Amino acid sequence: MAQHTESAVVIEAPAEAVLDVIADLESYPTWVKGLQTVEVLTEDEGWADEARFLLDAGVIKDDYVLRYTWDVEEDSTGVVSWELVRAQNLTAMDGSYTLVAEPGGTRVTYRLAVDLRMPLPGMLRRKAERSIVETALTDLKAQVEGTTR
Repeated sequence: MAQHTESAVVIEAPAEAVLDVIADLESYPTWVKGLQTVEVLTEDEGWADEARFLLDAGVIKDDYVLRYTWDVEEDSTGVVSWELVRAQNLTAMDGSYTLVAEPGGTRVTYRLAVDLRMPLPGMLRRKAERSIVETALTDLKAQVEGTTR
């Protein structure tokens, strides 16, 4: 990812609980704003390999496919990354979650690079990325902590 936006949050739950929520792609529409549907297209040893997303987030609407890489340890720490395979309006949707165990929880760092077919000034693109990243981390934290309490 050449230009990306990155942020981190500590979630008060073990890495296993965080990874379980991240890996349950098909439940994303219940807690990720703008996602209409998610369909796992292929799996590799129980992990989603490719998934199709239908997004309607106001300005950005798309039907796209992501390819996932699950570089995680037995303790559920590590990196979950994805790259755009195909889309109608996006030209990039590449990112990652990095999970690191900490006392009292899991530090999750989210990196994201997004680009659209239509021209968008760099400042607006970065602002949109920041909004997506911050919202994703806030919603992930709420989802994980809500299911582990």
